[in-house]
Amino acid sequence: MLLPPSETKSVGGVGPALDLASLSFPELTPVRERVAAALVALADDVPASLAALDLSERQVDEVERNAALFSTPTRPALERYTGVLYDAMAIPTFTKAQRRRADARLAVASALFGIVRAVDPIPAYRLSGASVLPSLGSLRSVWKPTLEKTLSTVDNLLLDLRSGAYATLAPIPTAITVRVVTEDAAGRRKTVSHFNKAYKGRLAAILATAPREPTTLRGILSLAAGAGLQLHPVTPTSLDLVVTP
Repeated sequence: MLLPPSETKSVGGVGPALDLASLSFPELTPVRERVAAALVALADDVPASLAALDLSERQVDEVERNAALFSTPTRPALERYTGVLYDAMAIPTFTKAQRRRADARLAVASALFGIVRAVDPIPAYRLSGASVLPSLGSLRSVWKPTLEKTLSTVDNLLLDLRSGAYATLAPIPTAITVRVVTEDAAGRRKTVSHFNKAYKGRLAAILATAPREPTTLRGILSLAAGAGLQLHPVTPTSLDLVVTP
């Protein structure tokens, strides 16, 4: 299961400083090195960093985190990312067995790292999928050739919960995507924006912690139904999660 990252990150950590070569998917290391070097170099110019990262002057601490990318403590990716989706997953409530399953099944998309597994130790940073680094250009042009190849070999059954900016970094034609929708009395469905992340987080937690990992679309639908979620197939690679507003 591939989760989106979050703009906000938890601070601190007790892990060693970032070691790009130690992260999962080592074939991505050369691109990670290029992006990380560009981000750290950009941090030397605070006004340029604020502009490139679409930050306000009150968010200069985000630039400082980028400057210290290779010297600050790390923590597992699943604990580094925060926000609505991760809050909805309620990760701190997982039992030890559930956390082991989640660590094995979850990965997170990243503008900086491409993709990391739940257990990969990473520092706090600020970089979004839509950012354009002056020395590199668009991140899509940087990541797509390598990341697309990596993602195509991750798993036979891949549930892609990424948001648009991250999905465009490397499309996965065979992955199953999920759209959160409401349905009126006539059966017409409308995409939900406000609760989108929260419902995807709930779905991710259900699938990540189930005693038996789903290996088929039918297995995904069964687990969701058992948890009270209305998940309906639309095409062989797309699902609608129908919610009540």
